[in-house]
Parts: sequence; C-alpha cells; structure tokens
Amino acid sequence: MKIEITKISAKKNVSSTLDVSDNLLSIKSNPKLISQATQRQLANRRRPLAHTKDRGEVSGGGRKPFRQKGTGNARAGSNRSPLWIGGGRVFGPRKNRNFSKRMPQKMIQKAILAVISDKFRNKRLIVVDKFPFSQIKTKDVEIFLEKLPIEEGKILILLATTDVNLELAAANLPYLKVILLQNINLLDLLKYDYLLTDREGLKGLENIFLEKEVKK
Repeated sequence: MKIEITKISAKKNVSSTLDVSDNLLSIKSNPKLISQATQRQLANRRRPLAHTKDRGEVSGGGRKPFRQKGTGNARAGSNRSPLWIGGGRVFGPRKNRNFSKRMPQKMIQKAILAVISDKFRNKRLIVVDKFPFSQIKTKDVEIFLEKLPIEEGKILILLATTDVNLELAAANLPYLKVILLQNINLLDLLKYDYLLTDREGLKGLENIFLEKEVKK
C-alpha cells in the first residue's frame, strides 16, 4: 500500500509516496472491539475516591456502652456497631476497590489499528516528511498546520522521538496535542479528528504493531 507524504516548503508543497504494509492501514472497522478496548482504558484510569470506615476504623467503642441486663435496651457491646449513629458502615465504598479490566494485547492493538485505518480512509491521517521546527514558536506551528490539507477539527501529533521545540510550541494551542509513539492510545485517537505524523512516526507504527501479523 502507498501513502502520500507531504513535504512542506516555502514556495509550495511537494508530495511523494511511501510504501507501508497493507496490515497497517487496511484493518476493517470494528465498533464492538473499539468500544470494549475504550471501556478497558477508562476503567484502568479510574481511581477509587469514596471511602467509608467500617466498625474497626471509627473512633470510640473502648468499653461497653451500658450493662448487659436491666436497662430495657437491646444488648450492645460497642458504639462502633453499624446499628449506632456514628458507627461503622456496612458494605460502603472502599478506597482499595479495583476497577481495572484485562484484555489481550492483540485485541488492543487491533482496535488501535482499526481507528487509524478509519482515519486513513476518511483522509484524516496526514503524513509529512518531517517536522521542521528549530525554535519554540507557536506561530511557526500555526503556519505549518495551515499548509496542510486539514479542515476544522482537533489534531493529534504523533512523534517517534521527542521534539522539545514542537511539544512546547504546541502546548499553547488548545486544539493540538503531541504524544510519543509509545504512548499512543484509543482515547486520544478517538478524541482528536486528525492524526498527524511524519515518516519516522509511520515506520514506528509498523515496527510496534506489525512485529506479529495482525489478522484483518
């Protein structure tokens, strides 16, 4: 499969092609798999916040509230009992809950490739020759993006290696996010309309996801 590579120049943009594996950009859309993988990522990000104390954690209860017999009250051994006001909570939320979900790595990779393939089919995968940023300047990033075939929408930039100039310059643009190849994930791919990368990023995708053949 050939993919178009855009080279940004001062006068005009020059296009060329790059051969990539068919298994990288021709994965069929699979909404159920993408939904399952997205739910897994959201669950793994979730952290328990609510926490209630059981009868062993609340204060008090050092002695028997009143004698066993003769008071007319029901027997009670501690004011930390869940039956008492201010006592422990039964079956309340605990901070040690685990919301994480497991999923085979091949399924996660296939879901990511399915989203990337969808962007390619919808012309929302843009590949440039390289990112030519020699200084930290947001205006340069805006001018660079204006020369690309990108309509209105949010843009996710995928880098194979760290580019400090680009990362810092893009931090001021709310519609732009820069991530490294090893941090690629479904939530970012689904949140952002366009995926923008360079030759190294595209080859990096092949190296990561096609080490073992992914079935269509």
